[in-house]
Amino acid sequence: MSHAPSKQVSVSAVVPCHNEEAVVNELLTRLTAACEAAVGNDFEIVLVDDGSQDKTRALLRAAQAKDPRIVGVFLSHCHGHQLALTAGLSVARGERLFILDADLQDPPELLSPMMEKMNEGYDVVYGKRRSRKGESLFKQTSASVFYRLLSRLTKFDIPLDTGDFRLMTRRVADVLSDMPERDRFIRGMISWAGFPQAAFEYDRDARFAGETKYPLRKMLSFAVGAISSFSTIPLRIAMLIGFIFSALSFALIIYTLTVWLGGSAVEGWSSTMIAVLLIGGVQLMTIGVLGEYVGRTYMQTKMRPLFIVEEIIRAGNERVEPGEATHDLKITTN
Repeated sequence: MSHAPSKQVSVSAVVPCHNEEAVVNELLTRLTAACEAAVGNDFEIVLVDDGSQDKTRALLRAAQAKDPRIVGVFLSHCHGHQLALTAGLSVARGERLFILDADLQDPPELLSPMMEKMNEGYDVVYGKRRSRKGESLFKQTSASVFYRLLSRLTKFDIPLDTGDFRLMTRRVADVLSDMPERDRFIRGMISWAGFPQAAFEYDRDARFAGETKYPLRKMLSFAVGAISSFSTIPLRIAMLIGFIFSALSFALIIYTLTVWLGGSAVEGWSSTMIAVLLIGGVQLMTIGVLGEYVGRTYMQTKMRPLFIVEEIIRAGNERVEPGEATHDLKITTN
């Protein structure tokens, strides 16, 4: 797979955007200032429009027309945050890549101190949240439980209380681009890749404007995807539960035969039905766990592109090769 184009810049800021018209202008103002403070003019801002239904794409076009350091990547439809981020990383040409969300909960102004931390010899500097402003107690509690559960279920360390907000070197980004898996959990993939990594503690701000893109349904789906992508322990738990209930069923059979041989009538229709329903429920649960893994394997074997880039707009006449995971690529330059 091809990686970044030969003409590199010091830093690429990569930002997935989905229906972010209320925050795009403020994002660009603050992020541009942060990049200029860190590396002068030697940077680019890669904004990935993930099938927005509002004015986000038009705002990105207008911004790129005014500032040649902005790169617009327009996907053909909504692929989801993790694949949109993957698309942005495949297009970015920076020696270092700065990942953040468009909602400004992760302050762009932290780029300079994170650069200084990376200069100590790290390949990844990830943001570790000390506090989370503007989020409900349920959101904070569920996130805390998720990260700790994931840490217990995986064989390698995924830092607690972190998101995708981080700075990483080109070699880490290249390793990430070479991973072909469709169900991507990028913060876990970066941890799995290894290399020297360090935490950078910060206080997360409230969302600048708009609505969260992760309601409860998407949060649960994201959690299931992350766990099934990095652990087979749920399968082992399902197997263990199966063994336990098989042992209980065998003990119940022995008890029933003993009572019958003793000449006593077997009573308890209700208890029998409870046992049948309980065992049936456990069976359905374990089949569901197995089905989740089988379904992901099935989708992976289709070998479809991870994402489809409809168009890339950037300054200059250089043709960008975003990698093998694109289709029907149209690049517009100015």
